[in-house]
Amino acid sequence: KPDIAEHLPKEAKTELPVKLLKAAALIAYHQPISQSRLVEFLGQKAYDYVRELAQYGMIDRRKDGNTRRLTTTRRFSELFGCPHTDRKKVRQWFRDMVTSSGVLKGMEGTLALRETEEDGSIQTTLNVDEEE
Repeated sequence: KPDIAEHLPKEAKTELPVKLLKAAALIAYHQPISQSRLVEFLGQKAYDYVRELAQYGMIDRRKDGNTRRLTTTRRFSELFGCPHTDRKKVRQWFRDMVTSSGVLKGMEGTLALRETEEDGSIQTTLNVDEEE
């Protein structure tokens, strides 16, 4: 939190427990994201984080087959100073803030920062050597 907190606007600082910030950030960055995908990023503790974030009113979780689809709420936008409430605009605003802050410089290749499709799958390209 100290590394990220200095880059956030003053009005974005919150009393949200530090342990939940990473989960909240991943949900905002990839929304809508499946809960199972979040578990891949954070491990089994993600279930607890999702429950707590929902109790704080920061995320919405809707049943989607065997998993849940996670998105941020209006309260998330208000707490972090985001001027938008539409999830696509919140996602773009959050990505812009992360990029402009430089917090994730050098981490662009990590799995958690790759683009996700609307269904929660990750879009990536494989390098294929045609000479083989």
